[in-house]
Formats: sequence, structure tokens, C-alpha cells
Amino acid sequence: MCNKKCAGIASRIEQRWHRKLSSIRMGRLPRRKGRGPLYISLGRRTLARPRPEEERKMTVPLDTQQDIREMDARGVPRTRISRELGVSRNTVAKYADMRDMSPTAPVAPPRPHPAVDAHAAWMDAVLEEDLGAPRKQRHTAKRIFDRLVDERGYEGSYSSVCRYVARWREENEAPSARGGYLELEWAPGAAQVDFGNFRCEIAGAARDMKLLVLTLPHSNARFCTATFSERSECLCDGLRRIFEWIGRAPALLVLDNATEAGRMVRGRVTESALFSQFRAHYRCASRYCNPYSGNEKGSVENAVGFLRRNLPVPQPSVGSLDELNSILRAGCEGVNAASTCRDGRPTAEALAEDLSSMLALPGVAFDSVRWVRAKSDKRGYVEVCGNRYCAGPAWHDRELVVGVRAGSVEVLDGRGRKVAALRRSWEDGEVVRNPASLIPALVARPRAFGESTIRRDMPAPLVEAIERCDKAGRRRAFRAISRAAESSGFDAACRAAEGIFESGRVPDDASCDLLARRIAGGEEGAGGAALAVYDLLAKGAMCDAG
Repeated sequence: MCNKKCAGIASRIEQRWHRKLSSIRMGRLPRRKGRGPLYISLGRRTLARPRPEEERKMTVPLDTQQDIREMDARGVPRTRISRELGVSRNTVAKYADMRDMSPTAPVAPPRPHPAVDAHAAWMDAVLEEDLGAPRKQRHTAKRIFDRLVDERGYEGSYSSVCRYVARWREENEAPSARGGYLELEWAPGAAQVDFGNFRCEIAGAARDMKLLVLTLPHSNARFCTATFSERSECLCDGLRRIFEWIGRAPALLVLDNATEAGRMVRGRVTESALFSQFRAHYRCASRYCNPYSGNEKGSVENAVGFLRRNLPVPQPSVGSLDELNSILRAGCEGVNAASTCRDGRPTAEALAEDLSSMLALPGVAFDSVRWVRAKSDKRGYVEVCGNRYCAGPAWHDRELVVGVRAGSVEVLDGRGRKVAALRRSWEDGEVVRNPASLIPALVARPRAFGESTIRRDMPAPLVEAIERCDKAGRRRAFRAISRAAESSGFDAACRAAEGIFESGRVPDDASCDLLARRIAGGEEGAGGAALAVYDLLAKGAMCDAG
């Protein structure tokens, strides 16, 4: 009997839903109090219960609400409305008497939390006091929970404390601490600077290079150059090349906190001495981004990725750094010619506005050199940036001044006299030397040539010719090679000395220097023609003597 009655009730409910709730899936019951299964069994029939997310959207469907109000307006008794629509009389009264049917915001009303609310004032005071404490010494939710239990006899749950602390911090912390982004508008003349990484092949050797990128956000103009490192001397040298390329200097440089130009820690900027001198030379202002805030200079961040994906792909193979930079420059000019700025104008048109707000270049280019003091060892080597550079045995155990540039290292004595000029090495632990720096020591001790490392830097015929000379002849040859190397380079001086030895003579200062200059100048047949010149000089000297 009970099953038949339940079946009849279910059948009537289904018929009413078909008739009145055509927009709702057939078989769905109105919301009931309490939590239960998604399906309710009524005798032999199983009716679907509304899903929780659908229950949250509306308690009673809108068409049912409209039927209630329309029937009530016609004077239909509320008991009859309840019976025909299958809703309770309380529901009928609620929607029939409702004065405002405007949509309401879908927010949950605040719920009471008796266990936590009793201690809310104490937790507010603790969290307020934490705002002035170091970040790593502030209360965590776990620490507040432990103190509540130990000091105030709290009997609630840990999760309630976590929710309260999270809600308090969301409402009371500074807006910047909660994230979010602001749209930035850059004035003409401002520039952004950043580095990227890429690989290429220079003189047959694969190298990891740095791509120094400068952008002008107002016009969306992009410029880049390759450097060996991010050190301050490389940064300044690369920026100098870009400034000379543009023809003007930006009024403002916005840099990443990770560059060696400077650092910003807790709002305080510490700038490197070399970059400060660079800015003073070009009269530029600087601004540093917050740590890990690439969004503050999004123009150059995007440009680094764009240029790296397009210009050095495939990996370039070049003979020198200058050749690589020529390729990058041509690529940037093509990109700028096809680009547009933010308001849709061509980059070339907006670039004129940038240039008018930038600064004129000074008449003298900035020398990006970092001077350091270093003491040489007993063999005349100084250590700078992890590499050893040879000043020469004559400068052993001395305090020397070393000028570090992006591509070279210059060694001076205490009075500023030039001791040696060497290439800059970017390998770890490499020994760099100029063979010419060893010759003055050989002039003083000619017999040391037999075990000197300079032998491997000279042509084999020249080594054999020097070994055949006596002490005076060696000293004369070394002095001539040293003099010629100062003006023409070590290789040209060795070739000149070798040619003079082949003519049966010991090199002297005048003949070796003249021949080395012709060889360094690239004259055709310098090796043989210069010997004839030497013969003419020798004959002229004999005629003068006669």
C-alpha cells in the first residue's frame, strides 16, 4: 500500500514538472533541506536530486517564481498555488510577498565562527604587530594556533585559524603584496636594458655569448649587440656602441636588478663605480626594477626573446665579434623598419619623437675600463678575474696597475708607463701572454733563450738562426726584434728578422724595423722585396763610408 502511494506521488510530481518546468530536466526535485544522495528512491521509482552547483544557482526556478507571483496577483489562494506548483506554502509566501526581484550579487553571507570570533581581537593585535617585524620572524597560522591553544585555551580547529589569518592578511596587507599589474606608459627618450643568452661560433670555436638589448618603449625600437659577459665593462662598452649607433643617448635607463650596473635592496640602490661614471659621461638617469619583477620593463623582456628567436637563428658562424655585431645590427634595422608602436604608427615615425627627447652624445667616447691593482709573481704574471696575464719577467714582484676592458687588458707600472697590452680572456684559468714582453729579459740574459717559452712563438728557421749566434749577436737580434715589435707587432718583427738572417746578416734596429713595417702594411712580396731594400741600405752605408 505504501509503495503504491509513493508511486502515485512521484507520478503526479513528474506530470507537474513536465507541465510547469519545461526548461528544467525532467525528474528533478525541488531543493530539500539537509544533505543527501544525488538520487532519491520513492518506491519503485528513482528521482534525481539537483546537483549542489545547480542548487546554489537558484532555490526555486525563475518560471516557478513567476507563476507564484502571477497566480497570487490573480487572487488564487496560496494553498492552491502550493498544491498546483508542488512547493511549500512558505515558499509561496516568500515569493508572493517579495517586494524587490532585482538580481543580487552571488556572494555567500558571512557565517558565524564562534570558536574563532571569541579570540578575533587578540589575533588582530598579533597580526597588526607583525607588520613591523622582519618578514621571516612573523607569526604563521600554525604559530598563532599553538599560542591560542597554550595561552587562551582555544578548542576550535586549526583550519578555522588558517582561514581567519588568510582573510585578515588579504584585507590588511598592502595592495602591492597581493599582486596585480598596472598599465605603464613610457615617455619619449626612456630606454630599457636587459641581457639574454645565445650561442654562436667565433673563429671556429663555439661560445656562449650575451645579447645586450636596448629598447625604446615609446616607439618600440629595438637595438642589440653581442658581448662576452654581463660585467660592468662589457655593459658600458655595449651601451656605448648602441648609443653611437642611434646617434643619441637616452635620458633614462631602466635596468634589471640582476645586471652588474647596480642593485636595489629594500629601496636602496647600490651602483657600480664604472656604470656611475658611464652615466655621468652621457648625463643619463637610471632606475632599477624590483627583484624578480620583469613586468616592470616588459618591453625589453619581450624584445630579448623576440630578437633571440629571429636574429641568431640558425647559430651564426663568424670570424670575429665585429662581424657578429654587424649581422645583429642589420637584423635590428630590418625589424625596426617593419614594426609599429603601441598606437599603430610605424616605429620609424615614433622614433623621431624618441630622438628629440634624447641627449646629444659628448665629443669623446667613454673608455669602458675598470682599473685594479695587482701584484705580479716572480715570473711577471698578474692575476685578474681568474686569469693570469704576463707583464714580463722584468716586472716580477711589483705592484702593477691593470686596466680591464671588454676585449683587452692593459698593464701599467706605478708611474703610468705602459708595460703590456694583452687580449682579454673569458676562459677560466687561462694564461695570456704576449711573446714580445719576454724579449727585454732575453736582451739582458741572451743565453736563457735555449729554455725560454718564446721559442714556440717564433718560426723554426729564426730559432735556429738565433742559436747559431754568439752572445753579442743574440743580444743584437733580440733588441732589433723588440724595437720592431713595438711598432709592427711580434709576428711581423719575427718575419723581418728571419728574412735578414737568410741574407747572411744579423738584424739591427733600423733594418728590422723598416722591413717589419712593410710586412705589417701588407705589401706584396714584402719578404723578398724588403731584402733588396736592406741591400740598398747596406750599399748606401758603404758608399757613405767610402
